[in-house]
Amino acid sequence: MQLKVLAPAKINLSLDIKGKRDDGYHDVAMVMQTVSLYDTVTVSDEVPDSQETLVAVTCDVEGIPTDDSNIVCKAAKAFYKYCELTEKKISVDIQKNIPSQAGLAGGSTDAAAVILALNRIFDTKLTDKQMCEIGATVGADVPFCIVGGTQLASGIGTTLEKIASLTKCSVLICKPDVSVSTAQAYAKADSKPSKGFLVTDELVKHLFRRSLRGVCECLYNEFEAVMQIPEIQDIKLTMVKNKALGACMSGSGSAVFGIFLEEKKALKCKEKMSEDFDKLYVCAPIKHGCKIV
Repeated sequence: MQLKVLAPAKINLSLDIKGKRDDGYHDVAMVMQTVSLYDTVTVSDEVPDSQETLVAVTCDVEGIPTDDSNIVCKAAKAFYKYCELTEKKISVDIQKNIPSQAGLAGGSTDAAAVILALNRIFDTKLTDKQMCEIGATVGADVPFCIVGGTQLASGIGTTLEKIASLTKCSVLICKPDVSVSTAQAYAKADSKPSKGFLVTDELVKHLFRRSLRGVCECLYNEFEAVMQIPEIQDIKLTMVKNKALGACMSGSGSAVFGIFLEEKKALKCKEKMSEDFDKLYVCAPIKHGCKIV
């Protein structure tokens, strides 16, 4: 069987770091949102006998690993282990539209797509909750990419609670060349005193009030706040000057997104920014995670 899965990107409407845990991970509070920027992941168990690896990975973008270090390989192995199945060779082809190293869960959503596809291929009838349990062993963002929509994430990011959806809007994502070190960002966050409140709590209230402007006033990313990267601030300023209601860095960066009331305003801003940036994407919030097409 061969299945094609649309694997959406995510943005962080908020990202609060509550503190470091004894196990070395961090407790967070954040609101995550899937958007209509997709990788297309094709999973097949119809592979040649000559295939040497358990998972043969191909990708149309250079620089994406196609060996066992790719997270989709880890997802397949975790699926087999969870379901107590004999490992069967598969192929995974990734058509990459989501930029990598951007804080948009590009790798995590591909892993989620593989778990979803294998559940169908092997007819294991796993629930979303069970697939999320598998995903949590692979990466903190994988469970969210399975369910998608608008979710409040807590713990290390794997405890999810569905909340009021983001109201209709348009999202412009810009991925600059600058890179952000997640380890360095966490270290900086750990060195600063706690701010004593969670921006996430306020943002959630505005979601339930259906106030897009209120949400945009509460966009927040603790990594962005502690790192203070000039290029990120410049992109945010440009977006707001060009009619974005608000702008913020996503995840551990370095992608920045702006929220616009109308698509035409987002497209106009994209046109303006295309003089300086190549990786620009206009999309919209969606209410689902990975889905088989």
